[in-house]
Amino acid sequence: MIQPGGTIGILGGGQLGRMIAMAAAQLGYSCHIYAPEEESVAAEVSARFTCAEWDDHAALSAFARDCAVVTYEFENVPVEAVNAIPAPLRAPGTRALEIAQDRLTEKRFVEGLGGRPAPYAAVDNETDLADAIARIGAPGILKTRRDGYDGKGQWRIASAHDATGLRLPGPGLIYEGFVKFEAEFSVILVRGLDGEVRFWDSAQNVHENGILATSSLPAAPVVSEQMAEARKLAYAVAEALGYIGVLTLEFFATPDGPVFNEMAPRVHNSGHWTIEGAVTSQFENHARAVLGLPLGDTSTMWPKIQMTNLIGEIEGGITKLLSDTRNHVHLYGKSEARPGRKMGHVTKLG
Repeated sequence: MIQPGGTIGILGGGQLGRMIAMAAAQLGYSCHIYAPEEESVAAEVSARFTCAEWDDHAALSAFARDCAVVTYEFENVPVEAVNAIPAPLRAPGTRALEIAQDRLTEKRFVEGLGGRPAPYAAVDNETDLADAIARIGAPGILKTRRDGYDGKGQWRIASAHDATGLRLPGPGLIYEGFVKFEAEFSVILVRGLDGEVRFWDSAQNVHENGILATSSLPAAPVVSEQMAEARKLAYAVAEALGYIGVLTLEFFATPDGPVFNEMAPRVHNSGHWTIEGAVTSQFENHARAVLGLPLGDTSTMWPKIQMTNLIGEIEGGITKLLSDTRNHVHLYGKSEARPGRKMGHVTKLG
């Protein structure tokens, strides 16, 4: 166990790192942010900030020497950068990143544990795409295997005819068939150093333009009915990885049971409601896990909760949001509001 006063290193400087740092500060720990971007909303609330490139091994070494443990706040941190950190400091390790950074590897890994993803096929050229559509059918979605989030690096294909005019960005793609689902939901767990696993209740998620819009509790009955099976898979993933910290798996609730969508080895947007809505938030429990502290209670404290992302310009401004006393507003301190950019979130309780 790392005693209060120690430093958590966080690779990545976005809002997830910001909220981890704020939770860690409550427990008496400092955070040191490492990110290549000069503007870092996580660094604004942290004790130290190293602004350097991911391939700067000297900077990474100096950063690691200042930290008692090192974690990351998003899954696209280069594996090479994490490998530059001494293995005993990494929590979690690199295996989860290696899997989550490649959608094809991720689906095969989950299948090996008994999970059921949407039908998929690897695509490297136009012939592969045509074959995939012929086998899986359309409509479907073409994605880059690596990178891409919040709808980026994705192309919807309504028919085989649509694909004939599509210019592929290169090899390393994956085609996925659409899934007819009744609801989308996340399974979010935390696994401690001692192997203890705790789950939060699953929120029902609604996406707009590929970006999470809302996460609501209680979820529809179909989610509750499929939660046990989805949790079983999430637990198997965490155990197979020897995972430490918060881990998220996203699912579609279908008439045939839960269909795996994707994995995020980190705290997750659909778990932001836990800050006010659960006994212990995902951010505090992630800090507790990587520090070797006892995990906190994950019970939900309100009968009805809705988290709404604030994307782009905030209509009516903060005054309108705060005029509803049920709202808990979190703005991330980003300097420029752009279409599709997450500027904050608001959680309504009761």
